[in-house]
Amino acid sequence: MSDENDFDLRPDQWEALKALRAPFAKITAPARFALDSLVALGLVSIDDRAPVLTEKGRKALVRGSFSLLDAAA
Repeated sequence: MSDENDFDLRPDQWEALKALRAPFAKITAPARFALDSLVALGLVSIDDRAPVLTEKGRKALVRGSFSLLDAAA
């Protein structure tokens, strides 16, 4: 089953996305590269020079990353 909202995120992208759940989240330097790719996927936007989850990003967080689910199985 393929859906446009299904994302195969790398672990670093997943961690950066999870970190943005908290208000005033601090993103570490290694996560900056992951942030750029999340912006390209439309999961994160930059608002006033701070990363913010988009609606699409919130949905991805709720659904989880299929590659991480496969690794846990």
